[in-house]
Amino acid sequence: MNQPKTKNKLLSFFTNGKKIIFILLSLSCLIFTIDTPLALLLGILFSFIAGNPYPKSTKKITRYLLQLSIIGLGFGMDLVTAIKVGKEGLIFTIASICITLLIGITVGRLLHINKKIAFLIASGTAICGGSAIAAISPLIHADEEETTLSMATIFILNSIALFVFPVLGHIFHLTQEQFGYWSALAIHDTSSVVGAAQHYGAKALEIATMVKLERALWIIPLSFVTLIAFKEGKEDKSKKIKIPYFIFLFLLAIIANTYMPKYFPVFFQINHWLVGAAKKGLTLTLFFIGANLNLKSIKKVGIEPFLLGGILWIIISIVSLIVLQFFF
Repeated sequence: MNQPKTKNKLLSFFTNGKKIIFILLSLSCLIFTIDTPLALLLGILFSFIAGNPYPKSTKKITRYLLQLSIIGLGFGMDLVTAIKVGKEGLIFTIASICITLLIGITVGRLLHINKKIAFLIASGTAICGGSAIAAISPLIHADEEETTLSMATIFILNSIALFVFPVLGHIFHLTQEQFGYWSALAIHDTSSVVGAAQHYGAKALEIATMVKLERALWIIPLSFVTLIAFKEGKEDKSKKIKIPYFIFLFLLAIIANTYMPKYFPVFFQINHWLVGAAKKGLTLTLFFIGANLNLKSIKKVGIEPFLLGGILWIIISIVSLIVLQFFF
């Protein structure tokens, strides 16, 4: 008679305990000094062992927390350096985007992968991971499953990149400048790019962030090309292009950091605090991202889309690394 009540009590105890531990781990990312790869690993392990108790909330928070963290990092960067990095990385950015899309579509056909999934994975690899997929999917009328599969593929590879790239950077003896460019060109999602670069060094972080966000702006021209290439009958006015407006706030933060301290010295301290808060926010972001990864999403990806994403990732990583060795 008391068995159902006992089970309910145990279930309630487990659920509440899971929530408490999750909150404590989240707070530890803000209070203690935890590297971004470790934060991601903690999130993944917790998700696999107990499951994320707040999947919807953390997914929503992650999006805005990442944007705020990137804007905060802008308060530690210089406008002159940003312009220089933008000019030097422009050719690599354009070339890599075009090559990635071409290879992605071609390999997708060879592997007989759904046309929309192949294009979404190629777009995510070419520009900025999940953000590009989220922007492009409504324009090609991709359904929820096609979008989810594409995002899961990119997300799994991003998680691997965050651990692997800093190690490879040291193996190949890359300078911080080289690693900054390489991570921005070869890692898909902005969160993993910034996380890997932050782990590698301050200069790598500065370059990687600026190159990656400049790269993210290419969502706009790609969206217009996509609308033409995937036009189906009458134009659906509800399919709007998603412009990453937070990038402009990031640029304003760089401008403020470059000029404001000259006239108001107190901004040196304020900017230092904002950058520190941004790095803590990024650590928490990676923990939430890891907590949203689960075995179900991994199994759902299947071998073909994951193979496509892996092939694209390896090709872009190798080619960009070779090019950077010659030019930097």
